[in-house]
Amino acid sequence: MKVRLAVVGLVAGGLVAVGGVRAQMMGAAAEQAPVAHENDMQAQDGTAQTDEAQRKAARTFALKSRMPTVKTTKKPEVLTPLTARERVQQVLDRFTFGPRPGEVDHVMAEGEDKWLAAQMDPVTIKDVATDKKLADFPTLNMSVPQLLLTFPDRGQVTTVADGKMPYPTDPLLNAVYEVAVYKLQQERDKKKADGSVEVKPEPTDAEKAAAKQKDKETAARIAGELFAMPKQQRMAAVIKMPVEDRIAFTGNGNLSYDQKNLLMADFTPREREAFEAMSSQVNSAYYTGIELAQARIVRDVMTERQLQEVMTDFWFNHFNVFVPKDSDQWYGTSYERDVIRKNALGTFPALLLATAESPAMMVYLDNWLSIGPDSMANGVNPNNPNAKKGNKGLNENYGREVMELHTVGVNGGYTQTDVTTLSAILTGWGVDKPYQGGGFVFDPKRHEPGPKTWFGYVIDDNGNATPVAAKKRGDAATAGPTWGPSKDVATDNSVKQGITALNILASSPQTAHFISTLLVQHFVADDPPAALVDRLAKVYLSSHGDIKTILRALIASPEFNSRQYFHTKVKTPLEFVASAFRTTATEPQNPGALVNTLSVMGMPLYRALPPTGYYLTADQWMNSSALVDRLNFAYQLTNGKFANQKFDAPKLLAMGLLAPTGAGNFASYGSGVKSVGVLAVRGDAKLMGVAAVTTTAPAVHPASEGAEVAMRVLEATMIGANVSAQTNQLINKQLEQEPTGDGPTDTLNLLTALVMGSPEFQLR
Repeated sequence: MKVRLAVVGLVAGGLVAVGGVRAQMMGAAAEQAPVAHENDMQAQDGTAQTDEAQRKAARTFALKSRMPTVKTTKKPEVLTPLTARERVQQVLDRFTFGPRPGEVDHVMAEGEDKWLAAQMDPVTIKDVATDKKLADFPTLNMSVPQLLLTFPDRGQVTTVADGKMPYPTDPLLNAVYEVAVYKLQQERDKKKADGSVEVKPEPTDAEKAAAKQKDKETAARIAGELFAMPKQQRMAAVIKMPVEDRIAFTGNGNLSYDQKNLLMADFTPREREAFEAMSSQVNSAYYTGIELAQARIVRDVMTERQLQEVMTDFWFNHFNVFVPKDSDQWYGTSYERDVIRKNALGTFPALLLATAESPAMMVYLDNWLSIGPDSMANGVNPNNPNAKKGNKGLNENYGREVMELHTVGVNGGYTQTDVTTLSAILTGWGVDKPYQGGGFVFDPKRHEPGPKTWFGYVIDDNGNATPVAAKKRGDAATAGPTWGPSKDVATDNSVKQGITALNILASSPQTAHFISTLLVQHFVADDPPAALVDRLAKVYLSSHGDIKTILRALIASPEFNSRQYFHTKVKTPLEFVASAFRTTATEPQNPGALVNTLSVMGMPLYRALPPTGYYLTADQWMNSSALVDRLNFAYQLTNGKFANQKFDAPKLLAMGLLAPTGAGNFASYGSGVKSVGVLAVRGDAKLMGVAAVTTTAPAVHPASEGAEVAMRVLEATMIGANVSAQTNQLINKQLEQEPTGDGPTDTLNLLTALVMGSPEFQLR
């Protein structure tokens, strides 16, 4: 049952224009995997379906609650400063995926500057638990050729099937290729002796059902045999089976959910990968994206290097690539690891150049297909007067987006001629054998030779840039292409022309302002305070785009440290899900189910199709069903119904109760309540020897004193900011109306879900 929000009530700030969304598919992979396997969807079903208690609670929040209004002005006259505790809460809310229980106290005791300095230098932070968990995803550390070998696409399988490449010698990989080749051969039409082709008839529905049932019986039999073996011998037995049995055993949906989970838990990471590769159709390359997405949610929840991951998320979205597109299926992992994360806290010029030299970006925005009209690749050779010019030409996708979305912005003062000229400057930038996992290459034969007038400069093929007078630039802007047939022939040195152009963009005041705007919009307010943007732009220019320096200036700003911008940013689905785990000290046990949940919430990881990535402002995510979807997820998680995920609400409550917070550090939560440390109590309640705080204000609900105290502790631990009296009334009403199961633990689970689904938890 879908419950629609009657009123959301969130007033979002104005969006900064970041250019038009490119709606075209841009050549997405022809053979693309579904978002989830059948067994994965079984894990997700619990999240999508709601019981009657959930529907009532969802209806209560959706129809009667109002999200806190975000009140921002471009030039606030008075900025009310935050308290010391609120300042730490603000830093952790914006630069982590949610503070863990007690983390605010820890950072206050350690010192905010010390915490921030360590986060700015992530290699100094030990991350043992995360590293151990990420060992479940071997592809994260593979080179691109290794990825393609481990999870071959159709082309790779065809090469082996046709005898043009030998089967791998590794037993696991050999088993994968045997299955893939068999499936490919089953697809092919049979050739008769006379050379004609015998087309295979399409099986009937009854025949398909019978075959599926037979495969399930075979899978069940094999599973039984494997369970009787020592764990370390199971996969060795699988790869020795006939190919038909391997296909039946690994096929999606043939094993029961429990059988597959038990077997996969005992496989090594490499064995799990081999199983998944055999379970696919001919193409299994898509699985690298699945593993990348699962590792992403694990890292965001668990890592101690939170600032690095927050910035990796920000920059990947800024320099977005659609991982399922063509060969980006195997370039995506390296793109995030070696380009984005590696440069996330470096300098913007270095990050820009790294993305430009990434095969993933060249494939995503088709620059590897761009050919200079007067290049040798198009038949033009100044040394051969009889050479015939072809009809190949520029692809402007990357040239446009690098200006509109990556650097100066749509209002950055460039013209269509500048876009065309930059596209010519960047010809020759491409990928060496992209369907075989090759790296970035500059091919001078494809480069448009000669000097070009662009964006106020004349840049020659050696990368020398000379400013152009404003009048001449204006004349050139309306004169069409700013280059002509050249007597020069491009050389390897011609790559410097593009490097110079990118450096000009990275150093321009327009880029400084645009990047500052986006940073302020994401980390301060949807409607970015203009004064802060202007100050950050100056910091950008004086530091030559040093990201750490810019972030320090942002964090130290009066705007970031003001009550006007405290706890006002709406979480994206990724931020919501990650914070649900972090603020409750819950370790993710089924990352595949979490990846599916993000898809249901409208944010499939690495699958933002347009170059804009995902818009990160409130109006994108607080639509008519978002709050309901999030509350449904909260119910499933806290009640142990989410993909076998363990959840410990009593432990969470205990962590909140035992937090070392001094009295008076929290503001009151709701009507008629005062706080003592993390404990907000009502009436004559006493807890843990803390002196009672009395108030003459009326009680907000008839629930027990214990439930009242538990609610306040959970709100302080999970939210860390004021919760409205209306929200508390709705939570209390739900507690009063709904059956709470077998005892206090069920009541606490329900209460935790309601706090997690509350409007205030959606904010950071």
